[in-house]
Amino acid sequence: MTTPAPQRSSVEFITLMALTFSLIAMSIDGMLAALGDIARDLGAGDPNDRQLVLTAFFAGLTVGQFIYGPISDSTGRKPAMYAGIGCFIAGGLICAVTTDFTTMILARALQGFGAAGPRIVGMAMVRDLHGGRAMARIMSFVMAVLILVPVMAPSIGQLILFVADWRAIFFGLAIMGMVDFLWLAMRQSETLAPPDRVPLSLRRILLSAREAVTHRTTLGYTLATGFIFGAVISYLGTSQQIFQEQYGTGRLFGLYFGILAAGIGLAAIVNARLVNRFGMRNLSKWALRTSCLLSIVFLVIAFLLGGHPPLWAFMAYMTVLFFCNGLQFSNYSALAMEPMGHIAGVAAAVVGSLSNLVAVGTGTPVGQLYDGTVIPLVAGFAGLGIAALLAAEWAELGRPTRTITPS
Repeated sequence: MTTPAPQRSSVEFITLMALTFSLIAMSIDGMLAALGDIARDLGAGDPNDRQLVLTAFFAGLTVGQFIYGPISDSTGRKPAMYAGIGCFIAGGLICAVTTDFTTMILARALQGFGAAGPRIVGMAMVRDLHGGRAMARIMSFVMAVLILVPVMAPSIGQLILFVADWRAIFFGLAIMGMVDFLWLAMRQSETLAPPDRVPLSLRRILLSAREAVTHRTTLGYTLATGFIFGAVISYLGTSQQIFQEQYGTGRLFGLYFGILAAGIGLAAIVNARLVNRFGMRNLSKWALRTSCLLSIVFLVIAFLLGGHPPLWAFMAYMTVLFFCNGLQFSNYSALAMEPMGHIAGVAAAVVGSLSNLVAVGTGTPVGQLYDGTVIPLVAGFAGLGIAALLAAEWAELGRPTRTITPS
């Protein structure tokens, strides 16, 4: 491989990548507290329509993930990154000034489509510059920031609402995108040298995508990831209604949301310590079984209490559930990619796009069933958890037994 141009310091590169990756988390979690205001001000027809502000973003993200990776392999990383951040900024600005709910949904889809660029291309840039332990070190610093973002983002959104309306949140996201764009343009050199680029071939992309979706292990764990993420999407869509309206937490919504988000972050730290000892498959399998059983038990409790269990009980259930989900997220993507090393770029795009498609297709209907109780949400976690369990078991059928340490 041709050596790329000299880079800036590692600290600066890590900070730039952390900002780049955090655009998605801020675009999702940073506006949760404002969903009710957005729906009211823009005349949404149904109380559950506010969830579409999130769903549209995920839909755009799903489509974009499959596009930016192959383009960046052909044009270089920075042009693809510029295009993605540009769409992200444009979508945010349209959201900030629109007076129509339909326009808001379309603009959010554009914003999500743009955010896929920083997500996919940013990861490729890290791979271009670092490998092995060096890449793991860089990503550990980046992930530390990404763990903090979902914890803090709702509170940041709530603080903005103290001094301005919800439009300021979208202006803030657009400013974040502009800072990222300018920083990338002025301080970061291209990481993929011209001799290392490959022609943009639709046939090559389709053949690689076909291989990815027809491999049992890759497809099975991709579907499992999608089902688990679908349950999380149903939670994200209804969290503001559940906490602020059903449980009356008001301005403390960000605190409760952050506590649950910290469960996923803690799981990532625990997984890093235990995965070499117990293996990805064993950790994720027992985490999924635990979450399925817990959801079934809590669903019965929720029914007996008329869909309104005490807030402390709901928080305890969701904290354990999200910890288990964190163990699954940390491993399922790696398991899906395990057989795809020879077509990693396109395979990563396929895994990301397909899992998001499954998530949006399953999580959105669950969120729309919200009826003022937690029963639809808990039932969704139980049902989608069982679906993920079946998909993961199917992925392992026919897999040869190994005598080496499990992966």
